[in-house]
Formats: sequence, structure tokens, C-alpha cells
Amino acid sequence: MLCDLPAVELRRLIGTRRISPVELLADCLRRIEAVNPAVNAVVAMDIEGASKAARDAEAAVMRGDRLGALHGLPIGVKDLNDTAGLRTTYGSPMFRDHVPDKDERIVAALRAAGGIILAKTNTPEFGTGGNTLNEVYGATGNAFDPALSCAGSSGGSGVALATSMLPLCTGSDTGGSLRKPAAWSGVVGFRPTPGLVASERRRQGWSVLSVQGPMGRDVADTALLLSVMASADSRDPMANPLLGDPAALALRRPVDLASLRVATTVDLGFAPVAPSIRRIFLARMAALAPALGRCEAEDPDMEGIDRAYRVIRCTNFLAGFKKYYERDPKLLGGNTRGNYEEGLRYSLGDLAEAHAEQTRIYRAFQDFFTRHDLLLLPCQALTPFPKELPYPTEMEGMPLTGYFATSGVTYGISMMGHPAICIPCGRDEKGMPFGLQVVGPRGQDGFTLDAALALEQHFSELPDFRRPLPDLAMLEAAGQRA
Repeated sequence: MLCDLPAVELRRLIGTRRISPVELLADCLRRIEAVNPAVNAVVAMDIEGASKAARDAEAAVMRGDRLGALHGLPIGVKDLNDTAGLRTTYGSPMFRDHVPDKDERIVAALRAAGGIILAKTNTPEFGTGGNTLNEVYGATGNAFDPALSCAGSSGGSGVALATSMLPLCTGSDTGGSLRKPAAWSGVVGFRPTPGLVASERRRQGWSVLSVQGPMGRDVADTALLLSVMASADSRDPMANPLLGDPAALALRRPVDLASLRVATTVDLGFAPVAPSIRRIFLARMAALAPALGRCEAEDPDMEGIDRAYRVIRCTNFLAGFKKYYERDPKLLGGNTRGNYEEGLRYSLGDLAEAHAEQTRIYRAFQDFFTRHDLLLLPCQALTPFPKELPYPTEMEGMPLTGYFATSGVTYGISMMGHPAICIPCGRDEKGMPFGLQVVGPRGQDGFTLDAALALEQHFSELPDFRRPLPDLAMLEAAGQRA
């Protein structure tokens, strides 16, 4: 089906009049009808609006109009982003019937580039959680086993991509929400350097933690979407006012792997990681090492990052949910309420200490990158758990506390403000997708994408490293039984 083709190829075929945006939309809708009942990744759609946009896109092609980078491509938007005329719930019962009257900047940019906003993808309440589960839409199942979690918080986007319901999807990331669901869906999720993708809705304008970014089935598709999402915007204090031509982000070329100085770490020196994931990662790195210029295991200095993250992340909840909590704490789900109440227990002194520790670790991280071009590590600390669980309480016999106890391998990178991308890297010992996290120097998003592209191409030649594909027939049959 057309929907199985890469977004870059689909855009080329549309531009050369080989396929019609109307045909592509019809294929996406057929795939959604067939497999979404089994996984619950797509939670709201604007079929009428998308159909009109597809017809308009087809007419523009036939007239010979100048076409945007995403012309005619159906897009899935994470249900945290406001979409004009399309229900946006943020995964919260308080907003069950909320329909925005205008697009936020990122969504408007997608439309301006010719993208067709077809669907909203599922997310935990306010994006708070490592499992895509909420009281409005329920849980999203993993594309490889619908009984298991797809991670979060951009889980709906990851699953929609894995099953080719949509060629491109948006996501966001605080502690790993672009990278973790990409890992468990066998797709690509890119966390850009803070400020590259500007947002007028970030509550804390000078924080490096929360970013928005692209997801795709491969690196080139992801870079294409990033080229449209990226923008300077004076409403976002972190946005780069000197940003060059964002379109150039789509023009990627693989780097020479043999020229790279690569460091590897299984756990950043502090994060809990399941024994099976350790084994898979170390085996993958041993097989990859001969293709690299230099590959050596080294943990960056992250001492104290876990405490600093706990304190700093809570400030976002205090800033965003005070009015709801003071009206009635039960308006907030368990994860959101728990983060808010944890924030109430910290003092201004705790926050000052956390920021000082983050700064010290950041400077050590910059020194680390004078010796290495890239850092490679797992994207997930464990294999998928049952989707009904808000979060796991143990990991292969290791006790866990709290929903982000398994996110150290990703939130440690978030705290540094470096670009990081998850790319598929075969399967784990349970046969589920395994994702490799590629971290580049701060501000060098293009280089990080080019390195990921080179690794992706290298992996395609190695059976154990290739991107896994879900069993669509199994999902369709499961959906018919649901």
C-alpha cells in the first residue's frame, strides 16, 4: 500500500504526479480502519477536513503550483498540540470535549508546508507518564503485541508510524517521550537541541527540559518533518534568533562511520537498566565497533543528576497545574498530581542546589564531547510491560519506585540539552523492538542526524540490527475481535 512507503518517497511521487494525495489519504484511512482498533493509537480524526485538503493538494499539483515540503502528506499530531477544529484533550477528562479555535505554531507550520492534519495521536494525561494511558481514550497497545505498553508519552505517534497508519507524526520530550516510544515501536524519534523547534506554549521559557520534535519511520523522514517544525520565534526565549534556513535540515548526508570517535555507555553510570537490555546493548556495540573509527566504553560524569532532575522537573508542574490542584486535587491524574505534590515538598534552596548541580554536570558533559563525537546508549531500560500498568514496579527482579525510574538513560540526556535520536536496532531478547540512542554535541543537530543516517544504513545490512516490522495481519485480526 502507498501508506507503507517512506514520507520522502511519497512526497517525491506526489510532486512528480505519480500518485495523488487523495489516493494516499484513502490508503491511510484504510490502514487506520484495519489496525487501529487493536492498538488505539489514533484517537481523533478530521476526515472531512483532511479529504478537502487532499483534493486541494491534488489540484495544486495539477496546476503546477509551488509545493511545500510536506505537500499532500497526512500528518498525526500528538494530542498535546492544539489543532483548530479538531478535538484536543491533552489526555485529561477536564478537556474531554475541548476543540481549539486555532492551531498552535507548530501545527500551523505543518499546514503551511502542505501537510494534511488528519489525526490526533494518544498520550498520557498532559504527557505525564512512560506509558500511553489516560481516562479519556484508554491505553495504546504496542504494535508488536497490543497487550503490552508502547511507552510514552508520544506513544500514539510511535504506534501510528510503526503500523504505517500515518507517514509522519509529531511528538514531545521531557524525560524521553520522543525517544522511548520510538524505541518500542521500531521507529525514529528525534529530540532536538532546545530552541531549534520553538513553541509559544512552553510554560518555562528558559528550561532545556521540554522540547517538541519529529517522529518518522526512518531518519530521512524524521529530518524532513524537523525541517518544517524548526523555526525562530520571539515568543520562545530559548528559540535561536539566528537560525538559518530550516529547510536545510532535510538535506542530510551520512557521515563516514570510520571517522567517528564514539563513546558507549549502558547506563550513564547511574541509571537502572535491566540485565537483558545490558546484554543486548553490549552485544550490539561489540558488533558495531569495527565499523567505527574509535569505540570505547566510558560513562560521562552524571553524579547527582537523578536528584537534580527530580527537583527541576517539578517546577514545570508547579507552574502549570496550580489552579487545578487548588480547585480540587482529584482533577489531576495520579502522575500529574504526584509530581505537583512532590514539588510542594522542595524548597528554594533545593532548587538552587539542583540548578547548580545541573550546571556542573553540563560542563563536565561538554568536556566529554571534546574527546568523543557521539555517545551511544540504550533508549529503553527494559522490555515492554503490560499496557494496563501505569508503570512497572520491578524490572527483571529489580524493584522500582515511580514512573520515571526506568527513564534515567533518557532524562540524563534531556538535562544536558543535547540533541538525541532513537533509531531502530533490531529486537531484544523477548523479540520486541530495541532502540539505540545516538547523542550528539549540543547545537549540532544536523551532524547528529547525519551520524544516525549512517548508522541506519549500516544496520540495514546486518540482519540482527535491521528495523523490525509489526505483523499487520495479526493486528487486523486482533482488531476484529476487539
